[in-house]
Amino acid sequence: MERILVFILVILYFISTDIACNGHTHINNNVQYEQKALIDFKNGLTDPNNRLSSWTGNNYCYWHGIGCENGTGFVVSIDLRNPYPYPLENEYGNQSYMNLSGVISHSLIKIKYLKYLDLSFNSFKAITIPQFFGSMKNLIYLNLSHCGFIGEIPSNLGNLSNLQYLDFSSKYTYHNDFGYSSDLFIQNIEWMTSLVSLKHLSANNVNLSMVGSQWIEVLNKLPMLIELHLHHCNLFGSIPSPSFVNFTSLSVIVISSNGFNSTFPEWLLNVSSLVSIDMSLNILHGRIPLGLGELPNLQHLDLFGNYLEGNISQLLRKSWKKIEFLNLGENDLHGSIPSSIGNFCNLQYLYLSFNNLNGSLPEIVNGTETWNSKSPLPNLRELNLEYNQLMGKLPNWLGELKNLRRLGLSHNKLEGLIPTSLCTSQRKESLYLEWNELNGSLPNCIGLH
Repeated sequence: MERILVFILVILYFISTDIACNGHTHINNNVQYEQKALIDFKNGLTDPNNRLSSWTGNNYCYWHGIGCENGTGFVVSIDLRNPYPYPLENEYGNQSYMNLSGVISHSLIKIKYLKYLDLSFNSFKAITIPQFFGSMKNLIYLNLSHCGFIGEIPSNLGNLSNLQYLDFSSKYTYHNDFGYSSDLFIQNIEWMTSLVSLKHLSANNVNLSMVGSQWIEVLNKLPMLIELHLHHCNLFGSIPSPSFVNFTSLSVIVISSNGFNSTFPEWLLNVSSLVSIDMSLNILHGRIPLGLGELPNLQHLDLFGNYLEGNISQLLRKSWKKIEFLNLGENDLHGSIPSSIGNFCNLQYLYLSFNNLNGSLPEIVNGTETWNSKSPLPNLRELNLEYNQLMGKLPNWLGELKNLRRLGLSHNKLEGLIPTSLCTSQRKESLYLEWNELNGSLPNCIGLH
């Protein structure tokens, strides 16, 4: 019996040793395979600043931009984002000096466990987005923004069912004073319905004119979508209402600088998760819904540059619980600013310029007792009320805004003396009072603007 037991133990030892060796050999083979794939990828790139100079030797997990999985050593991330995407931030004074360019080798598809790929702000000019990206099915994060790609965005990106972050925002070139030509376009957006894990989608400056109104129904089928960025996408016409609002997680929607000729899409008032809405620079018309002021999580609202109407007194009497940024400038608002504005303790930026506001500014504003603060609007940094029909005297509370840096009151009908209380804020950088009916001498602390 003892001999049999010893024999079994010996057999088990050899089996386990063989498995361990074969497993180790398998990992080693994959490591060598991935290393060669990375070298082939590097060889296709033009790298004038030698950003990839560390890509030598066997330990590629220490190469610049490469991330590996602990234990196996498999490559799981490639981050080659241009570190100086904007010329002003570039110590070399030339963005192109830091750009990678050239061709993107098909060898990347051999890196089977890749989850994160960022090539943003490089210059892959005059080439299309590689079709093989749609076969990299483990990708969770794909950022191809501002890379200079051209042509149609491949529909087989819809195969990436694990993808959570997708950004293919394009650069664009102005060709005259009235429009621009976009380098990237989508003809049919239906393939996006397969991106069932998607949380972030950015397609800024991508031409979606051929998609029509289909975009809203397609994106409404992505239940996990949190952020949607469609700035400057050649979208026109009305903003359709989905048959059933499925945007249960949507936090950010940016559809600015398009050609939407529509009333405000009131179905958004049913999306309580919204934190930020940007619909600036469209052709929106009709009334601004009062319900916007009751969205429980809204922090940022930008409706600048439309044709929207409304009574500012009614709008600002809503709770606006968490609002930090409110831009209703260049619309068709009327009425006077209510004292309840002082209740917005989180408000940092308020822009109401280029409207038809009238009446006088409130003599006092609420909020100092509510928020246990000695000054009203304790977080307000910028207040712009220029180009309206405001009358009356400047109230003292304007000088009590302790964090105010910019105050714009020009091109109104304000009168009387400029209160010395405007001198109390040491943070003030800009003060615009021209084109009013103010009189008297300027306080010593104020220079002309």
